[in-house]
Amino acid sequence: MSELAPGCADQTPAHADTRGSLGVAFRTLGCKVNRVESESIAAELLAAGARMVDDDEADVVIINTCTVTGEADSKVRKAVRHALAAPHAPIVVVTGCGVALNPTSFSALGTRVVIEPDKDRVAGRVTELLALHETTGLITARGPGFRTRALLKVQDGCDAFCAYCIVPYARGVPRAVPLDQIASQARALVDAGAREIVLTGINIGRYVHGDATLADVVEAVAASGVERLRLSSIEPLHLTSEFLRVLSQTPSCCPHLHVPLQSGSDAVLSAMGRRYTAAQFAERIAAARAALPGLAVTTDVMCGFPGETDEDALATLQLCESVGFSALHVFRYSARPGTPAATMPGRIAPRVIAARAARLRAYGERLQADHVASRIGSSACVLVETAKADESGRGTTEDHLRVTVPGAASQVGQSLRVCLRLGSDGALLGEPEPGAC
Repeated sequence: MSELAPGCADQTPAHADTRGSLGVAFRTLGCKVNRVESESIAAELLAAGARMVDDDEADVVIINTCTVTGEADSKVRKAVRHALAAPHAPIVVVTGCGVALNPTSFSALGTRVVIEPDKDRVAGRVTELLALHETTGLITARGPGFRTRALLKVQDGCDAFCAYCIVPYARGVPRAVPLDQIASQARALVDAGAREIVLTGINIGRYVHGDATLADVVEAVAASGVERLRLSSIEPLHLTSEFLRVLSQTPSCCPHLHVPLQSGSDAVLSAMGRRYTAAQFAERIAAARAALPGLAVTTDVMCGFPGETDEDALATLQLCESVGFSALHVFRYSARPGTPAATMPGRIAPRVIAARAARLRAYGERLQADHVASRIGSSACVLVETAKADESGRGTTEDHLRVTVPGAASQVGQSLRVCLRLGSDGALLGEPEPGAC
């Protein structure tokens, strides 16, 4: 048995002694890469006979941590304490970026806490702990929603070293999944019923494996025959003319990109260590829209970076207005110890950060409403992902709008052509139309 945290060797629940009786729950914090890694761990454990259960039924709780901000670390500690208090007195396995940087801070939270920095070893560690047999390999059923949309991790690590970000220290340098492995995984996902594949990674634009680039990844995944192909997030300078050409020539690529902005002020972008100016960002988005008609663009924006002035905050608002995003994800700056920004002068008062964030969120809601209004009365293809109790189906358009389709509960996993309408509650409705997607 692997070395355990103090006291863990005697903490195996008595009721977890047979194949199939082990109840495992997951808490995944942070990015989509963490989510896909948790799904892979879950698949291995399901293959070993474990059951996925809620926290209050779990014999083991696996917490996949995020450490991107100080606030994220606090959420992880809270999640560990919550898991330790669950009724079955579960073993709590903690993995992920937070563990990679500071393992002792979590092992000190309790004797039932097991630290495993290597995510590839988590499933094996759990089966060792609870005397289940060796894992038997991946299976394709990965839980609710898997039939329609699957995340495919193609890359890990980052070397951008933005001043506010701890991820390069936690994840390491960029590393790419071999192209043939990606192609094989994509075919397996399609064979398992996935209708949309989302390419994920910490910085997917940094994909390089031999002579292969992200453009080759797009072409390889598209060759699997998947109906839809989407990128989780891509940096603006990676939207090169060649890459945009490949996207424009790949029919399965969704007309939606998530491109992090962070700030519309050149001074703040420089202090952050972002490698573009506001003008360069706007130019790359314009080039993307020229290459991909009907493109919807969403973004991340940070408020309150050290030294940010009222004029800098206004510049961000103005750039968001001129670019015309379809949605904003607004974050308040939170100092992360170990990053250059944590020791920078010019810290902004929390109340000022909160006010700037509230203003940006309100503006983001208006941008989103404008985007929705521009689509009312138009046709769209909705990939139905879940069924609701009222017999309707809930799904996503190619440009990433959430739509409810009345009477479509039995059509989960299908793409339906609909006319977009606005419901009485302000939500988007899809009225089925004739014709295939």
